Amino acid sequence: MFTDLTDLQVNGFAGVDFQQDDLPLAEVQRAVHTLHAHGTARILCTLITDRVDALCRRLEHLEKLRSQCPEVAATIVGYHLEGPWLSSEPGYHGAHEPDKMVPPTSQDADRLIAASGGLVRLVTLAPEVPGADVVTAHLCSRGVRVSAGHTNADEASIDRCISAGMSLCTHLGNAVPPSLHRHDNIIQRLLARDELTAVFIPDGIHLPPPVLKNLVRAKPAGRVLFTTDCMSAAGGPPGQYIFGRHTLEVGADGVVREPGKPNFAGSSLTMDRAVENVVRFLGWSPEEAHAACSSHVNEVLGL
Repeated sequence: MFTDLTDLQVNGFAGVDFQQDDLPLAEVQRAVHTLHAHGTARILCTLITDRVDALCRRLEHLEKLRSQCPEVAATIVGYHLEGPWLSSEPGYHGAHEPDKMVPPTSQDADRLIAASGGLVRLVTLAPEVPGADVVTAHLCSRGVRVSAGHTNADEASIDRCISAGMSLCTHLGNAVPPSLHRHDNIIQRLLARDELTAVFIPDGIHLPPPVLKNLVRAKPAGRVLFTTDCMSAAGGPPGQYIFGRHTLEVGADGVVREPGKPNFAGSSLTMDRAVENVVRFLGWSPEEAHAACSSHVNEVLGL
């Protein structure tokens, strides 16, 4: 039984969607208790693309809840902003709403950090978005880790953001169109960057086990982390769940989909299962798998 796992991308849990406004404290406490039951001690509460004003209000409300409950504060140790500075290209934006994406500015970054009480720990952005390199440098100067995701960046854009301090890739291998050029594609461009720590979703669905094995083998030692990228279905039974403005379907196989669409929209994976899958899919030792889901995550994020 694990008690110390850290998940850097949690959009919701146990039927509770963190994208909703004015969440009651009791619901967040229920999510926290169920996270603990699955061995996850600490998370980055993850908010997806929305208007900056809306994200600020949501962060302020979550901070109010943290101030009311030490257990919630000890579990939600920071925030991961996945958007609104992502690619709006079809196939790359995933479940994020393109009409709410905007170019990044340092002023908006400062507003979001202030609304979070200084607890924005990780930002996923697309390096090709105008101004991404400038905002990456600004975020890094304030202690925020920056990760490439939902992107179709070219080599020059990736170079500029790495020079500015970008250090991770978000759910590498996903948030791409189903058909890509066999060589010149964003998975290969990011995979080749040894400077970047790659984060993978080891649910056997987002990446089939042989693909996960090949991608992990391509990274230098110590440059791999795992996350769930879970939404509110995690820790719950199959059914319909809310994720932002979407109502999603989760089958008995655990796949989370927008009705009528082929793309995945988050996962229903739990972190204890993630550790088990890393051992099973990759042949890692239990100790190695545990570290890549706990202490190594803490080190990379500076927790």
